[in-house]
Amino acid sequence: MHRFALALLTVTATAATTPALMPWPAQYSSGTGELAIKPDFSVAFANNQNNTLLQEAAQRLKQRLQRQTFISFADSGGGTPTLLVKYQKPLSDVQSLGEDESYRLSITPSGATLTAPTALGVLRGFATFAQLVQRSPNGFAVPVAEIVDSPRFPWRGLMIDVARHFMPIGVIERNLEAMAAVKLNVLHWHLSDNQGFRVESKRYPKLQGQGSDGLFYTQDQVRHIIRFAHDRGIRVVPEFDMPGHTTAWLVGYPELAAGPGPFEIGRTWGIFDPAMDPTREEVYTFLAGFIAEMAALFPDEYFHIGGDEVNGNQWNANQRITAFKREHGMLPAGVPTKAQQDAANEKLQAYFNSRIEPIVRKNSKKMMGWDEILGAELTKSAVIQSWRGQKSLGDAVAQGYQGLLSSGYYLDLAQPARQHYLIDPMLDPKTGQLVSLTAEQQSHILGGEACMWSEYVSQETVDSRIWPRTAAIAERLWSPASVRDVDSMYARLEQVSRNLDSVGVVHNSVYPDMLRRLAPDADLRTLADVVEPVKGYARSSSGIKYTQQTPLTRLVDAARPESDASRHFAADVASQNWKAVRSALTTWKTYHLPNAPGVQEAAPVARNLNSLGAIGLEALAYKKGAKPPPAGWVSSKLIELTAMKKPHAELLLMPVDAVMALVKSLN
Repeated sequence: MHRFALALLTVTATAATTPALMPWPAQYSSGTGELAIKPDFSVAFANNQNNTLLQEAAQRLKQRLQRQTFISFADSGGGTPTLLVKYQKPLSDVQSLGEDESYRLSITPSGATLTAPTALGVLRGFATFAQLVQRSPNGFAVPVAEIVDSPRFPWRGLMIDVARHFMPIGVIERNLEAMAAVKLNVLHWHLSDNQGFRVESKRYPKLQGQGSDGLFYTQDQVRHIIRFAHDRGIRVVPEFDMPGHTTAWLVGYPELAAGPGPFEIGRTWGIFDPAMDPTREEVYTFLAGFIAEMAALFPDEYFHIGGDEVNGNQWNANQRITAFKREHGMLPAGVPTKAQQDAANEKLQAYFNSRIEPIVRKNSKKMMGWDEILGAELTKSAVIQSWRGQKSLGDAVAQGYQGLLSSGYYLDLAQPARQHYLIDPMLDPKTGQLVSLTAEQQSHILGGEACMWSEYVSQETVDSRIWPRTAAIAERLWSPASVRDVDSMYARLEQVSRNLDSVGVVHNSVYPDMLRRLAPDADLRTLADVVEPVKGYARSSSGIKYTQQTPLTRLVDAARPESDASRHFAADVASQNWKAVRSALTTWKTYHLPNAPGVQEAAPVARNLNSLGAIGLEALAYKKGAKPPPAGWVSSKLIELTAMKKPHAELLLMPVDAVMALVKSLN
């Protein structure tokens, strides 16, 4: 049987029979039987290939399996290994885009063989093997299977913003471990913004000295993270935002600014006025020195300059800059209109980019930036990262640039996994059809990146915003485009989420800890399990004045971006699993919010949960009873339920839609 066809068949199987693999492999053939995982589990390399990096990776695999299975593995000795590894090429000292990540994993009841052209493929095969381990009637085992696998896209990234809220080294390390577990291969490290400059510069020490509150990475720590990532098959691409989002730069070096100082580190969020002055040669001299220093520190061939969201206010207010724009034909004579000023500022930023790119190239790097850097002045080696959508990405690749998609993968917007999962760099989100590009242009789409902007996360909560939803994005970027079954994705995602505990991320463990702090020795989980934070940018317009110092310890911070309990309840309503529906509704109707100060703001949500349970039980009684509901009952209850969808304490009560569906079914 053709293995690809079998892969598509298997991916739609039930959770009980489908391995919790994510990303799903390019080809998966199931067999009969299983390979037992026992205390004598061992990994060996064929032909005595003594590669220290892979030996350490094999040891990490064993440690992970020990955490998954609670089996204490004996030290490897002679005899037949459980997992035999064969590969040809060691890991490059500096990984590059497009390296071979393919592998083949053959599993029989007597042993497994992992074969890959490169050590990078071995790392990907190890990740798959760890996901295959599952409880069986006789203990723990790996199902017999044949897997032939390689990624759909070469660039599969996670952007972590450490500027707005600083993330210590341990946070970065544990998230790199989780990235490797789902085969992501790029950490995009957003290191500077209005709220902080987070890397030590020895050439310009006032950058971190005055722009970081003392929260920054030393160059030795940066080197450690780069090596840590490299050993897990992950490249590290730095982002230093310019010419906007630069307030933290300007605190120590106000002479770079287009407007008058003094400047202070940004404590709130949004688009700020301060920007670099693109008309002064001293700015380019400074940036040439800075880029040279950072290019030497970060070995990856790509260097991200940000380049987004310059509002132009300082440029418009500066008479010398206005004169420069007129002298260079960017701005017409006379009093300009708003549209003319905006167009002139776009040209001025394009001029800035045209000056920065040669500096980046001089340091043997390729320049990256967000959509706003796209312009005729750039060489085709530049990479455009699109936060605006597939059309913007399509425009870039149609002009001959390479590009990445991040629109649709913004983790901070608290959207459900299914929404991220169905966004595809190659598909128009409105039609679901392939974007209108030639095969050559499509080849310029390198992949995508999930983005974790950190306005509303702390080092405690950031994992819960990244995981497990990023695993679904990882599948979209690795697996065949035809692997799109949402039900299968969710069934596997729940298991993968639990499996990720074994690599150290705290997205699961932090949840009950935060709930206990909010309401010690009381039931807050019944409510917390069925609420989600408000979506999109609603927290920024909620009326609460958030700053960099605002504690992120409320129920909205503990609540998960996606409520599994609400999703399961909706499925029970749809499948008419009335026993489970009745049990949930009864629990909600009788729920009492704990009398704890930290959760009283959620009292309206708790009251709505009580009402939701009561309405649902009434609807269920009418549905199961002999008499229909009285006239007007359905319409009046739908009005009540619609009101319950309004957020309170920045929380949404998620089972409302499912109860509305139950009520509507009575018509």
